Amino acid sequence: MSHSAHLFSLRIAHALSEACVKDKYSFKRFGQDLMAGLTVGIIAIPLAMALAIASGVAPQYGLYTAIVGGFIIAMTGGSRYSVSGPTAAFVVLLYPIAQQFGLAGLLIATVMSGMMLVAMAMLRLGRLILYIPESVTLGFTAGIGVVIATLQLKDFFGLHIEHMPEQYFAKLMALGQALPALHLPSLLVAAATLATMLLWPRLKIPVPAHLPAIVLGSILALVLNAMGADIETIGTRFHYQLSDGSVGTGIPAVLPHFEWPWLQTGANGQTFEFNLATFQALLPAAFAIAMLGAIESLLCAVVLDGMTGKRHSANSELLGQGIGNIIAPFFGGIPATAAIARSAANVKAGAQSPIASMIHAIVVLVGLVALAGVLAYLPMSAMAALLLVVAWNMSEAPKAVHLLKTAPTSDILVFLSCFSLTVIFDMVIAISVGIILAALLFMKEIAEMTKLYDISSNKRYIDQPLPADWAVLKINGPLFFAAADRIFAEIASLTQDKQVIVLYLDGVSILDAGGLAALNKLIEKCKHNHTKLIIADLQFQPIRTLARAKVQPIEGILKFYPTLREALAEAPSFEHIVESNPAATH
Repeated sequence: MSHSAHLFSLRIAHALSEACVKDKYSFKRFGQDLMAGLTVGIIAIPLAMALAIASGVAPQYGLYTAIVGGFIIAMTGGSRYSVSGPTAAFVVLLYPIAQQFGLAGLLIATVMSGMMLVAMAMLRLGRLILYIPESVTLGFTAGIGVVIATLQLKDFFGLHIEHMPEQYFAKLMALGQALPALHLPSLLVAAATLATMLLWPRLKIPVPAHLPAIVLGSILALVLNAMGADIETIGTRFHYQLSDGSVGTGIPAVLPHFEWPWLQTGANGQTFEFNLATFQALLPAAFAIAMLGAIESLLCAVVLDGMTGKRHSANSELLGQGIGNIIAPFFGGIPATAAIARSAANVKAGAQSPIASMIHAIVVLVGLVALAGVLAYLPMSAMAALLLVVAWNMSEAPKAVHLLKTAPTSDILVFLSCFSLTVIFDMVIAISVGIILAALLFMKEIAEMTKLYDISSNKRYIDQPLPADWAVLKINGPLFFAAADRIFAEIASLTQDKQVIVLYLDGVSILDAGGLAALNKLIEKCKHNHTKLIIADLQFQPIRTLARAKVQPIEGILKFYPTLREALAEAPSFEHIVESNPAATH
């Protein structure tokens, strides 16, 4: 298999087949997968709940996502070690969808995004991850981190805000106005949780920091509530209806069950109406979810490849992500993608195959059924503290600072644009503008690299004087639309004074349609001014472009020569060219 085959292959359950069939799965490897799955499953339970809350839905839907989506994606995908579920990257996309369309709209958008991911896999688009600049990914991830952190301040300080505005600066104003009425017991629990998460790693104990932090925060909240502190918990904020019509608190201790997504509740508990207008309104959001899911899952797979030395199948991973996101919403699952932190923990815990991720999903399922009553005691302020740390990790601040200090101005501009647009508007606009801006700036830089040199008197190429009405010009760089007009316009300005212009094109690797159009303009200018144009030493791609366009020599106007030596042979009394430059003489 070639070094790039993993970018083009497509097979359902590729990773499972490679790890368990091709590599001969054993009981020993299963034991390692079992331990890794248990570890990551325990880590995932509070994270899945917190991310669901941050996305604007009840915590059990985050657990459903980790259970159904996590299991199916691991089983059908193309990355051996990826652990999928709700992730922080989705929060800024999902929260406004949940507010506007309710759970039903969010689940339908998830199904639509899954279909798009499958289509992307079928079109073999997995390799396109290589073309997304780091300045774009760092920009929107840093912006996502800021938005997530901002959304957690309400619960972190125990603020009472009836309706959080949609605009970012309006959010800041609402938080600022409510801050004087902060709830000190909630702040104390949040501060204790945050401090534990920050200090715990210094103890070098192989237990993820957020687990003892959540336990400490919950115990502290339980004690304070017993003293009448009234700290809000999952049990006091979230409610669900039981089959007998009664209302339960917290998380229902029931397995995910099949239900049509459009039959779930809409915004503000109203009935959801699924029609063409709603479909069209959800389409951009679904596309954004699919794009972000593709980027996040493939970036995660690349990171894991670096950690393990294995190769993922990019298109197979997109296929698995698509299948998981199509099926999970029918069981209450919101968008899922590979989570870098959980996947890295999976590798460090000794995972050998996708079975570890599948076991993680089963552990979350057991936790849902067995611990639902306990999970209801988790304080909202502690969950907010947990998400603040998730937001910080999501932002990749050290990388962003390094980029600002060392990157070229164009990359800094792209980063700042993506960052500010993510925070102020949304990630769809940020990624779109970022990629377009990065592409435009890249084209500008490449176009500026294309140079025109007059070598008529350069003895490196020519050792005898040319006639005064001759000019020999050398072009270095690609002649694509962004550079060709400028270069050929400079050449055209010489046609009034010169009878013969020789273009030495050994340094031109690309001639596109824009370059061809500019060349044709130059030829017309030569016709008008009765100037002879000689083109020498064309490379393969420009020759192919000219052949497809059926550009032919024109008597007295346009001629082609394979080398500069042969082109200059037409000059009166010109005998030879200095052979010190092999490129000039071949």
